[in-house]
Amino acid sequence: MGKASRRRRTTDDTGAPAKRRSAAVPYVSRPFEGLPNETDWVAIREILPAATAPVTFTGEHAPEGVTDATIATVLPMAWPALHRADGTVLIGTQAGSSTGDPSRDLAAQLLAGAAAEPGSAVQHVPAATADTPRLQDLIDTTAPFEVTVHEGFDFWVEGQELDDEGRASLDSANESVVPTVRMEALPSAYWVRIGERTYIRVVLPEDEDTATDALARMHAAGESSLGEGTRLLGAFRACGLLVPVLEVPADTEAAAHEDALAQFGTRYTAALASTDQLTAEERRARNGLLSRQVTLR
Repeated sequence: MGKASRRRRTTDDTGAPAKRRSAAVPYVSRPFEGLPNETDWVAIREILPAATAPVTFTGEHAPEGVTDATIATVLPMAWPALHRADGTVLIGTQAGSSTGDPSRDLAAQLLAGAAAEPGSAVQHVPAATADTPRLQDLIDTTAPFEVTVHEGFDFWVEGQELDDEGRASLDSANESVVPTVRMEALPSAYWVRIGERTYIRVVLPEDEDTATDALARMHAAGESSLGEGTRLLGAFRACGLLVPVLEVPADTEAAAHEDALAQFGTRYTAALASTDQLTAEERRARNGLLSRQVTLR
């Protein structure tokens, strides 16, 4: 092959300027860092069954004619986006991720939903590239990200009439939703009942390694539970953050654990503040926690 053949082509076979190939999306370990309420972005994408939160478009990448959208957990048929006839745009955060940066993937879904004809669903979104804006470039980051937890998926059809078949389909989807309650004692803490067992999941705002060290200090000191009848089972790793899972008595409701969860938060803050090296017992506790950590996606 000659030198000319090896040079980057500047035209295609028709003589027109060749299209520049977009670079691959770089991996981002904490894709929602820099967004308000990063922990709730992780929660709505990874651990909540039925929830929504509004966002507002801003900046040079904002789509024309659409000012805001709704971030949701799941949409019907696992659609990545939906543009209702009334102009409402929704995206499903749990529709899957095709790159190493969920922030860029969700931004691509938002743009696709905004560009779709009102009254239509987006069933496929082209993979994001390095040229695709991130959520941090697309939405107003000065406004809080306020998540609403729903008992079911009625938000899919809010304000719309359903026929019998549609209602039956929605009822079937609603039956799959596990009971979930947002707790008040700590940000991004959620009580959930799965089958005959009940848990509290807390999305911690610190980097997962820092959070693991703090939990290890608490566990070694016997301070990692919420009191009698409760225990720290382990943790999820999600989008660069740690999500401890605490099992509580199956017959107790969320309100019964608010005070204990607040005290858990106080102990966690104290453990974070320690600058001492982990002791041998704390290192053993850390290794035990790591062996029980599960990475989501």
